[in-house]
Amino acid sequence: MDEAFWLARWEQDQIGFHLREVNPYLQRYWPSLGLARGSQVLVPLCGKTLDMAWLAGQGYRVLGVELAQRAVEDFFAEQGLEPDVRQEGALQRYSAGAVEILQGDFFAVSPEQVADCKALYDRAALIALPPAMREDYVAHLSCLLAPGSCGLMVTLDYQQSRLDGPPFSVPEAEVRERFAGGWQLELLERCDVLEKNWKFASRGLDSLHEPVFRLRRVAAA
Repeated sequence: MDEAFWLARWEQDQIGFHLREVNPYLQRYWPSLGLARGSQVLVPLCGKTLDMAWLAGQGYRVLGVELAQRAVEDFFAEQGLEPDVRQEGALQRYSAGAVEILQGDFFAVSPEQVADCKALYDRAALIALPPAMREDYVAHLSCLLAPGSCGLMVTLDYQQSRLDGPPFSVPEAEVRERFAGGWQLELLERCDVLEKNWKFASRGLDSLHEPVFRLRRVAAA
């Protein structure tokens, strides 16, 4: 699960995690956050997701973070955009219209670089990380986003012993445990998606669910 793993996945075009459509949970539940148009949304481990273009189309500013340079370049090329690129410490910032992407290690992102972000969208970040890194990820998010920030998160819930990740199983109980203390969570939906994911079914799983959470950052107790 080091950098080389993910860079190789992109170079070899092994990106089954990339959805070729806008995530339906995003479309269904994002309005419920009540986030003001023009607010900036943080999208960690964003890849080249079409969800960023959708958010921009709804009037939000988007700040993705992605390790793989190819994914970043593909996103802007596929959107027909020519980004401005500038070095920003250990990261590169790609900017075009309402979308910016910091290319590099998510854990190298500073609070100053995301100071305008008022919301979080995580569809495939937490589930991309093994347990030890999930702990670090949540801790870093808590440092980056100020109290009052809101967000939407989609995870996976399946029998981890039956299948190696990524994507990893991160059930509701773990999400609540990891985000306890500095976040309020609400489970919005838990959808059975096994029939729609033949790759999981073909490897012996008999259950696959997608829990969808609404989050709000609060001051730590």
